[in-house]
Amino acid sequence: MQKRNNRQRLKLPKIRLIKRQELWVLTVQGWIIAIALVAALLFFAITHIHPFLAVNAPIKSAKILVVEGWVPDYALQEAIAEFKSGNYRQIITTGGTLEQGSYLSEYKSFADVAATTLKKLGVAPEKVIAVPAPYVIKDRSYASANEFSRWLANSEFSGESINLFSWDAHTRRSWLLFKQVLASHIQVGAISSSNRDYNPQQWWRYSQGVRTVLDEAIAYIYAQFFNWKA
Repeated sequence: MQKRNNRQRLKLPKIRLIKRQELWVLTVQGWIIAIALVAALLFFAITHIHPFLAVNAPIKSAKILVVEGWVPDYALQEAIAEFKSGNYRQIITTGGTLEQGSYLSEYKSFADVAATTLKKLGVAPEKVIAVPAPYVIKDRSYASANEFSRWLANSEFSGESINLFSWDAHTRRSWLLFKQVLASHIQVGAISSSNRDYNPQQWWRYSQGVRTVLDEAIAYIYAQFFNWKA
């Protein structure tokens, strides 16, 4: 009797690999509503993502216009129009080393090229200052913002609010980085230039629009949530 009780106590539990359980699924009406909601969210994202990335939030009292030097020439013309219509005292160009043509040009950075272009387009030379960023493999926008912060700290304009002039869907990301670098002591506004490669109101109809918007959206998410030095 004692041996039988010991065997019962040592009896291994049963191993169950599957079990039966109740499962809830959507009805036909539920699927219709779910698909409609997804379609509505997708439509909202498609129609609103470009205005979000190509942000325009200028500061009316800003005295300095900071222009990212790698923007196209037609964007520099828009920057000049903004400079003349605003109450700016100085226009600053930023940007790192040229990626192509540096051996053929006397200018070695996007900041220098943009500054010279602005002068040739009629901006008074004393109103234009180039602030080149050092060569970096990554984090180029951050490097430009950081170099501008150093220059600003040692200039007569220290403490002034600025407007950042960038290109199309890239504006939101650059604005984020400049605010991160300068937030402790200066206000930063944003101005987006136009893009002549596609219609921004129907960007999804153009291959260049799709590439630009998707690339910038992914880069902004990365800069915002994973690594703001982008």
